[in-house]
Amino acid sequence: MRRREFLGKAGGLAALASAGALAGCGSPEGNASDGMRDTGLRFHWRMVTAWPHGSPGLGAGADFLARAINELSGGRISVRVFGADDLVPALEVFEAVARGSAEIGHGAAHYWGDVGPAAQLFTSVPFGMNAQETHAWLYKGGGLELWRDLYRHFDVIPFPCGNTGAQMGGWFRREINEPADLEGLSIRMSGLGGEVMRRSGARVLSLAGDDILDAIRAGRVDAAEWVGPYGDKELGLHRWGWHYHYPGWQQPSALVEALINRDAYEALPVTLRQAVTHACRLASDHMLMEFTARNQQALDSLIQDYGVPLKRFPEPVLASLRRLTDEVLEEMAEEDSTARRVIRSYQDFQSRMVRWREFTDLDPMSG
Repeated sequence: MRRREFLGKAGGLAALASAGALAGCGSPEGNASDGMRDTGLRFHWRMVTAWPHGSPGLGAGADFLARAINELSGGRISVRVFGADDLVPALEVFEAVARGSAEIGHGAAHYWGDVGPAAQLFTSVPFGMNAQETHAWLYKGGGLELWRDLYRHFDVIPFPCGNTGAQMGGWFRREINEPADLEGLSIRMSGLGGEVMRRSGARVLSLAGDDILDAIRAGRVDAAEWVGPYGDKELGLHRWGWHYHYPGWQQPSALVEALINRDAYEALPVTLRQAVTHACRLASDHMLMEFTARNQQALDSLIQDYGVPLKRFPEPVLASLRRLTDEVLEEMAEEDSTARRVIRSYQDFQSRMVRWREFTDLDPMSG
């Protein structure tokens, strides 16, 4: 879907003023020759996010990025952060940035269904690469160029600005012992993992984080996947006595993105463009380290303090989910040329990472 079609279809932004038509393409990073002359102007940006305001890890990551942009720009770019539903619903963040109603957004690509099927590949691929490998693909394997090319039609520039690392498999009212246990299950799950669950016979709801607890209270879901121990505990998913399954096959790594309106970005002199770029890299590292440091602490608390029943998905369940994942990816590659380019690039890079791991991974039991 092209930008004009997207903006014509999308709605629900009456609360925000339109910024008018957006400019055409330009170099995402900018350089000294194409940057605006630095007149010392200050810039005031609004950041809309897909997360509950100030929520640990994700919401806090948006706040961190806003501070980093302000500090690295010497105070010349101030960013006001709005949580999900403060200005726009969580799933309309991309639209707000594309319209120019907000200069920057903070979310995850698997939420933007109208952008095209390839978008969700830039959050996570089930049974895919870990965070380190995914970032290597983006910066050294051509992934970032593919990502920016996908969003170019909407005059939105994506910047990686976070990663949750490996997630958990989710919370289930009933223990999952075999593939048949997924049939008829009502589960909150997003992205490609959600499509795999559909093919397993489950009924999938794509809900923003703020809506998960309401869905549980109302009995609309039998299972829910959010992030991992750190984020799940803070959201309160442990309060229901459900089984906590692992591993997070659906998201072995989960990218978070900063979405920047091209007009807003190109209005910056090159020095401030560089400040934004570096702030996103800093925020990306910060979020991954935050989740990495906090997850085991939170998991220990869930088990010891709250008696959460923890269980690994049985191998037949994982094997079935992997088979369905392969089917989903192959069908996407056949039906959409952009998705095909992204999938082939991702899979080629992953195959090299698998081979490299054979020489570097230690047997966890050997020590």
